[in-house]
Amino acid sequence: MTTASSRLPSLWDDAKAAGMTEAEKLLYRSNLLGSDKRVTNYGGGNTSAKAMETDPLTGEQVEVLWVKGSGGDVGSIRMDGFATLYMDKLRALKGKYRGVEHEDEMVGYLPFCTFNLNPRAASIDTPLHAYVPRRHVDHMHPDAIIAIAASANSRALTQEVFGDDIGWLPWKKPGYELGLWLEEFCQKNPDAKGVVLESHGLFTWDDDAKACYELTLEIINKAIAWFEGKTAGVPAFGGAAREALDAEARRAVAARLMPAIRGMVSGQQHMVGHFDDSDAVLQFVNAKNMRDLAALGTSCPDHFLRTKIRPLVVEFDGDIDATLRDLPAQVAAYRDDYAAYYNRCRHSDSPALRDPNAVVYLVPGVGMITFAKDRATARISAEFYVNAINVMRDASAVSEYRGLPEQEAFDIEYWLLEEAKLQRMPKPRSLAGRVALVTGGAGGIGSATAERYLAEGACVMLADINEAALASVSQNLSSRHGKDVVRTVKMNVTEEDAVAAAYAHTAVEFGGVDILVSNAGIASSAPVEDTTLELWNKNMAILSTGYFLVSREAFRLMRAQGIGGAVVFVASKNGLAASPNASAYCTAKASEIHLARCLALEGAEAGIRVNVVNPDAVLRGSKIWEGEWLDQRASTYKTDKEGLEEMYRNRSMLKRSVLPEDIAEAAYFFASEKSAKSTGNILNVDAGNVQAFTR
Repeated sequence: MTTASSRLPSLWDDAKAAGMTEAEKLLYRSNLLGSDKRVTNYGGGNTSAKAMETDPLTGEQVEVLWVKGSGGDVGSIRMDGFATLYMDKLRALKGKYRGVEHEDEMVGYLPFCTFNLNPRAASIDTPLHAYVPRRHVDHMHPDAIIAIAASANSRALTQEVFGDDIGWLPWKKPGYELGLWLEEFCQKNPDAKGVVLESHGLFTWDDDAKACYELTLEIINKAIAWFEGKTAGVPAFGGAAREALDAEARRAVAARLMPAIRGMVSGQQHMVGHFDDSDAVLQFVNAKNMRDLAALGTSCPDHFLRTKIRPLVVEFDGDIDATLRDLPAQVAAYRDDYAAYYNRCRHSDSPALRDPNAVVYLVPGVGMITFAKDRATARISAEFYVNAINVMRDASAVSEYRGLPEQEAFDIEYWLLEEAKLQRMPKPRSLAGRVALVTGGAGGIGSATAERYLAEGACVMLADINEAALASVSQNLSSRHGKDVVRTVKMNVTEEDAVAAAYAHTAVEFGGVDILVSNAGIASSAPVEDTTLELWNKNMAILSTGYFLVSREAFRLMRAQGIGGAVVFVASKNGLAASPNASAYCTAKASEIHLARCLALEGAEAGIRVNVVNPDAVLRGSKIWEGEWLDQRASTYKTDKEGLEEMYRNRSMLKRSVLPEDIAEAAYFFASEKSAKSTGNILNVDAGNVQAFTR
């Protein structure tokens, strides 16, 4: 019996849909379907509608196919995400078809069918939608349906679950030929409501948008209910072979494993990690049949395009040090196995071997780790493998789970059309795949630096002692750059354990660290005779010891990765040029600068570059210029708060104010490849101060 929590509810709102065009109803339906991952995952499946539109040239009414464009996502698609094509021209394409061995060339004809000069590229699935003789068509990848489609007796199971309402077609690579198969099925089975495609997914159709949407939900719910009845009391994956570690221990293991794996798989480009220890994942990685099932690979093409044909099972029996010693051999063995798969299956015109490293790493007792070129892709890859886990669980409980045959999997993965899509991808941004930890991340300089790094494709961990300010800055940055790439951690840079915990948190969230911006700070002002030992020690603790602690932990993690790194100290003009009534502050800042020089010497052999940015008088947005420090400096220079910034500007050689964004630009330079041959350097960003000249 289907439980309330497992049943997909209809979210259709008649009042909202009233007055919509057929194309607008298609968008509405698509977004509703894509809002639930039990229906389809990110980027998976596609939807279409056939509608009468006015031809912009003749003014006549013509039938137009609206279909999700190539590479789109039904959950987040907007109107400009749909391709539009003349149906009469799509039907005319049949006269150009030369047979299955030439079907890929049909994609080249699709632009000639474009309606209204729409620039959105049509997907390979366009013929499947065009030739179904219904106005609305849904193609989804629900776990419950793919579990049927990936079973050894999927045709018989389809008949058992759905009767004659839903048909079945054997595996065929998506393309023009499959579109003709689907058309023929519809002609021979005019009363059918849809079809299950072996090892692929579900097609459903209707002449009404709402009816099509609710039919899709009905069919998925029917499959869910059937599986619940069949699998009740059946141990998943053969039952448990071991217990999971507790949550804290799982994250501790992941924090050790992820930087090591990241270093091994970042040879071609820096990779970003994602950790998943959800209940579904833990049930699978701890199961008796996990290894056998994982070796079979995934079934649905959308799954293995995101996850590769199979995962790497990390050998872990509770001894993390032993696992780390053995890990390089395991990673190398996976690469060799993948290269052998490529060589077995390649064709004379196949694209070159791609990155042979695993995407998915299964760790018994711990969970699943995924690595990809960016954080969103790593997360989405994990979501797809969770889909694969769900499919394997249900299919193996009622039948025998079958992955896609190796050659078929290769032909999808190295499909020339897929390669062409990859080649059209935009060039990666300059910090793509990099992970930065920014201390003092809630302040003006810290948040501006995070903004600059995020704009160049980095992931950023904001560390600060002020939780309220952290939350505000994080929300602001996430709203513009996405939630995947921004994380926060409360950290007191003077506490050794807190610093170590912040790096462990960063390793679990992103896989490691490439860039440290040591920026946490305070400021104090007092004549030396009024400087208390407490004030002196506070400056030294935060500005000297704190910089040592965060740098030491950065070095440890960067060495574990083995792919170099960049450390950027935000010091001060006062570290080079003395300032009245600020001996504690100036001395601590001078300590920072010399520490950076020492670290540059130690880090060079590991490719870890250490450089210093020296700001001066960055008042706007800076936390240290709030409260007593502002009053004290204004008093020292015999001016008021309003006149202090003007005084600093006029004091500079260039007569210009220094802003947080200026410091961020310098911090970006030292983090990027633009400064790949620079270490041990100091860059003054002070609008010119002769006393702070480094020579």
